[in-house]
Order: sequence, then C-alpha cells, then structure tokens
Amino acid sequence: MPIKMADNNTSSPPPPPPATMNELDHRSLPAWCLSFGAAMVPFCAFCYGHSRGFTTKVVERVVKSPVGVYGLFALPFFTLGMEKSIYDTVQSWQGLDPNVVPADRGGFPSGGASLPSFSLIPVRKIARRLTQAVEQEREQQQQE
Repeated sequence: MPIKMADNNTSSPPPPPPATMNELDHRSLPAWCLSFGAAMVPFCAFCYGHSRGFTTKVVERVVKSPVGVYGLFALPFFTLGMEKSIYDTVQSWQGLDPNVVPADRGGFPSGGASLPSFSLIPVRKIARRLTQAVEQEREQQQQE
C-alpha cells in the first residue's frame, strides 16, 4: 500500500498554535492517569534496577568498554533521549502533537517541543481540529 504524501500546494495558511493549553489538551482524567502511568512505569523499573545493583553494572560495563570512561559522558544523553521518547510517544498516542507549543507555554523547563520528536508512533488523529473554534465545540456539547 503506497503512502500518500500531503499536498504542500494548499492556499490556506497553517493553523495558528493554540492560545492556551486548555485549547490543545482535552484529555479526561483516565487519559491523564494513563499518561502519568506510562511515565512512571519506566521510572519505577529504573528504581528497582538501581536497588538491585543494575546502575553499578552499567557504569562498570561502560568503563570497561572500548570507549572507556569517556563513555560515561554519553549516559545522560542516552537516558534523556529514552525519557523524551516515552513522553513523546504517550503524547502522540493521546492525539497531542509533542511539537506544538501553546502561546502561554514555552521556555525553560518546558522547551521539549523545540527539539525533534522522538515518538515511536505518529500522532493519533482526533475528531477535533485545531482550526475549529473552541466556542463552536462548547455550543455543540451544550446542545446535546
């Protein structure tokens, strides 16, 4: 099945970024708990491994490798990349683009959107589009 590429010759400009996080994030409480749990499972696994001496084994193996002690400089970048991959994947799974920055966000410490996405899956399509006015969505919910 061939992959269809998006047509870049559209006359409409790209949608503006959402003004607030509330316009971007419409997750319910269970979805928020899922996001929290997906971040905590690897962290708990790390804590368990650390209590069993896994961290010491990793450091010893890196030091004894051909790169030697200089390999320890790569560990923080590797672990931060793993953390960003988990976070971006969970956000994409829930339909949130990890590269979109609302106007009321940004800067330190929430600057991860300026980095490339490490998501393992594409952003899930949701029914609501960013170009749809939030007021229209609220009116539709009130009518139902």
